[in-house]
Amino acid sequence: MDLGFETIGNATLIAHDRGPVLVTDPWILGDAYFGSWIRSHEIPAEVMSSIRSAKFAWISHGHPDHLSLESLEAIKHQTILLPDHVGSRIAGDLREMGYKVQVLADGVWTPLTDRLRVACVSDFNQDAMLFLEFEGGVLVINANDATDRGVGDFLVSQIARAKVSYLLWLTGYGDADMLNVHDESGKLILPGAAAKHPIGPTIQGVLEALGIRYFIPFSSMHRYQRADSIWANEYTTPIEDHAKGFDSKKSEILPAFARVDLANDRVERIECAPVTDCIVDPKQFGDDWSEQLSSEEARDLREYLRGVHHLTTFLDFVEFRVGGRSHVIDLGKGHGRGLRFETPRGSLVTAVKYKIFDDLMIGNFTRTTLLGKHERTGTAALYPHFIPFIAKYADNGLARTPEELRRYFESYKKRGFLNFFRSVAAQEAAAAIRPYLPE
Repeated sequence: MDLGFETIGNATLIAHDRGPVLVTDPWILGDAYFGSWIRSHEIPAEVMSSIRSAKFAWISHGHPDHLSLESLEAIKHQTILLPDHVGSRIAGDLREMGYKVQVLADGVWTPLTDRLRVACVSDFNQDAMLFLEFEGGVLVINANDATDRGVGDFLVSQIARAKVSYLLWLTGYGDADMLNVHDESGKLILPGAAAKHPIGPTIQGVLEALGIRYFIPFSSMHRYQRADSIWANEYTTPIEDHAKGFDSKKSEILPAFARVDLANDRVERIECAPVTDCIVDPKQFGDDWSEQLSSEEARDLREYLRGVHHLTTFLDFVEFRVGGRSHVIDLGKGHGRGLRFETPRGSLVTAVKYKIFDDLMIGNFTRTTLLGKHERTGTAALYPHFIPFIAKYADNGLARTPEELRRYFESYKKRGFLNFFRSVAAQEAAAAIRPYLPE
């Protein structure tokens, strides 16, 4: 393809200018979340060749369906482009592993060829958006898992000056998050994904409000395969469901796997074979549910949790049940609430060692129980005080203490990317981080 782009896999875009130039979030090999996720569709050989031949690879954030170390090994010759995440954890880790890394300053356009340039905007949730501008005023917005946490003004300004725009964004019923949450009686709290509300109206509303012409389903193409998580396939989003309820006269939904030829003004579907569902024993991924933590591993777990200061302001305790044995970690006092996690030793030890707690949760084999009086229910109870503070700000942003959190949020505030929607959940998130911002 002379000029244009392709979408494939989970959240992979391949930009072409007289050949492959850039690939985003190349999860092309292996699985994710301790073997729980696999891609929903195969990648054709021709497209795989383009991915491997690209000069640059952009990684949006640290989740393994976006930052796949096994996949990066296959394209180690490429220059890795990264968002300017506060903490610079990914940049530091990849440089230590021998990769050539270039960090993109927020909102600054960087030319990759004479007909293609990119700009990146990171956010305080350790997510990021990538903007690609092709010759002729064509704007492609790779929003992957990110939402408008302060990027709105930049987003609107770029759409306004574009001749035509495309949005690639995570939509779906909501299974790309924790689903395995139970109440104190042991009953599964049905996730929002169970309702399977039509997605089309939401997509239509976003496109028409922002003046975007085309939408491509993105960042939600996965299946579960572990015997202890395969139940969650009930809540995944079939590709065709993104268009349900979509009835716009101004915008259009394109195929999820598409080849957009800008030079010839042509769009064609890329035919991809769906993977065959299978059930894999978790032991193949190092998870034997009967194994118990050693005393040293239990100590490391306790130090890991207690090191995230904010948890003491929200929880009295966190209990881990591993191999039938309970480990209670006291945190704060007087909150009247706690959490219990039942999870296998192997993944838990790895999550603590490498500080990737989010991977343990999104795999949906870990069973979470809400104990005591939580203000919200289901997955929502883990926001905004638990998951963001441990997985986003502490693990990825390296901000664990009050002083580190103050520096963390002040950095994003100075960039102008610390805004919130007016929704109830957004205002709760704002209230959670307010103690760490100067008056």
